Amino acid sequence: MIARKNPEMEVGRNSSLYFAIGIINMLLITNILLEYKTYETSSLVLDTISMEAEYEDDIPITTINPQPPPPPPLTITEKVIVVDDIEEITESIIESTESGQEDVIESRIVAVADVKVVKVEEDVEVPFAAIESVPIFPGCKGGSKEEARKCFQMKIQEHIQKNFTYPDLAKELRIQGKVFVIFIIDNKGNITNIQSRGPDKILEKEAERIISLLPTMIPGKQRGKPVRMPYSVPIVFQYVESEN
Repeated sequence: MIARKNPEMEVGRNSSLYFAIGIINMLLITNILLEYKTYETSSLVLDTISMEAEYEDDIPITTINPQPPPPPPLTITEKVIVVDDIEEITESIIESTESGQEDVIESRIVAVADVKVVKVEEDVEVPFAAIESVPIFPGCKGGSKEEARKCFQMKIQEHIQKNFTYPDLAKELRIQGKVFVIFIIDNKGNITNIQSRGPDKILEKEAERIISLLPTMIPGKQRGKPVRMPYSVPIVFQYVESEN
């Protein structure tokens, strides 16, 4: 079939050219709109200034009367009167109490019976490892030295377990650790000079309280005489959460 339309009158023949021209026009218009700038116009307002006449006040002239100068200082004249000495004054002579080379030292023979010997009790401190007889804890029976040492250490551990209390504040703050307590059993069997070192003051205070509750013991002996004995013991504070 033969087309009857005129090919020059076909609408879609130059459609790509028209599309390109339209795109170019749109880009040009968009560029113009983007580059367009506006400026604020400020209007200048001229106000009228009214100036009033200034009046100057007349300042009165005052005269200042200067103060008179202070009076000159008074001069005191001294009169020296010479008086003859009536009484004679004897000067006191201060003699030296130090001994010199010419002084003779009195020689005296001292007999042996005149010498008095005073016995002084020495406060000897012997450590636990070197003491001959360890302190006897109440409840420990007599026996060999090794049995006495084991009984002493066992009674100390039982005392700590019996009187141990975990401080509530330490539980709340979750404070735990090992506290080393050092104390002395004196020559009368009393617990003295308690010192502690640990991770926190709360635990140290509780450890010192436990040791202070130790009973009076029979003091340790060295060469048959009561002596002081230092002793150190660790106390472990370990917080364990209870399972519900």
